[in-house]
Amino acid sequence: QVAAASGHTVVLVDQSDEILKKSTKGIEESLKRVTKKKFADKPEAGAEFIKKTLKNLTTSTDAASVVHSTDLVIEAIVENLEVKNSLFKTLDKFAPEHTIFASNTSSLQITKMANATTRQDRFGGLHFFNPVPMMKLVEVIRTPMTSQKTFESLMDFSKAVGKSPVSCKDTPGFIVNRLLVPYMMEAVRLFERGDASKEDIDVAMKLGAGYPMGPFELLDYVGLDTSKYIIDGWHSLEPNNPLFAPSPLLNKLVEEKKLGKKTGEGFYKYK
Repeated sequence: QVAAASGHTVVLVDQSDEILKKSTKGIEESLKRVTKKKFADKPEAGAEFIKKTLKNLTTSTDAASVVHSTDLVIEAIVENLEVKNSLFKTLDKFAPEHTIFASNTSSLQITKMANATTRQDRFGGLHFFNPVPMMKLVEVIRTPMTSQKTFESLMDFSKAVGKSPVSCKDTPGFIVNRLLVPYMMEAVRLFERGDASKEDIDVAMKLGAGYPMGPFELLDYVGLDTSKYIIDGWHSLEPNNPLFAPSPLLNKLVEEKKLGKKTGEGFYKYK
């Protein structure tokens, strides 16, 4: 959406036409919300903006067949290294030499993905934040093999889609999640020990630290399965780091399929 809205030609690829229809409809709804604010007193200009943006967007279920005419591939599929690597390996065969590959992963090593291709110097991370149309930040990740030219292209692209890029080495969690995930896990441990209620912890962080959401609200928003997946991955990399220690309560909730907002219950219940 943000790439198409800033004048880039975008091909959205997914597994079925059904998913793509749903995605396109979602983008259209999101654009309507954006234009209500952006073109409050100019409805005609708003309608034109939506039309123009959607014109920049096409869809496909066959990544290999569309990659030959792209300058940049941004992967945002399931957080599973094997699945990602298999996609990158395939696309590497069909993409032109100049094409830059980027992953939107929040927790996996970019270097391991780059190594699945023959374009390690044209590979980096572009980590966007949810909801992408609203959030200004993009983390641009460079591996030891990422060329300066690739890095600059990724920074330029981030600015061209209206974001504020920050740069980070290929380290677990990059900047935001490296600080945010241990903070959320510490909140769970505080609650597990019985030191404070989850409601009071949330209120304390909102009113005391000025955070828009408390840690338990945020965990439910992110998804408890996603948070567990990240912490389990980091724990296997650094088993002796107390910040990365798993949480019995988080594991129990995930086991019970209480994954947060998306399932109607996590640390809190949702209607």
